Amino acid sequence: MYAVIRTGGKQYRVAPGDVVKIEKIPAAENSAVEFSDVLGVSGTDGAENDALANASSLRVLGTVVGEGRGDKVLVFHFKRKKQYKKLQGHRQDYSQVRIDSIEVDGNSYTAQK
Repeated sequence: MYAVIRTGGKQYRVAPGDVVKIEKIPAAENSAVEFSDVLGVSGTDGAENDALANASSLRVLGTVVGEGRGDKVLVFHFKRKKQYKKLQGHRQDYSQVRIDSIEVDGNSYTAQK
């Protein structure tokens, strides 16, 4: 069972038990988060079920595991023949979220223990 969610302007394929790094969200560590912007779900790997994809109540529940900063990305601006060079670095903040369950029309799918 997996779902495709949208958060922070990006789409993520998640399954119960997965830990994903998403754009930083305003939630404390060990707090529960809910993703209601679910784009699709599938009951088995590789085959999307139309009945599940068109379900009326889809949501993904998770727990914030931690926060951090990603790897540095270097941004280099250069204009030839003008002696102009500018180097700038950027590190994006992220939140780590463990997916606890996927709820589809009242049915809850959790991670296998």
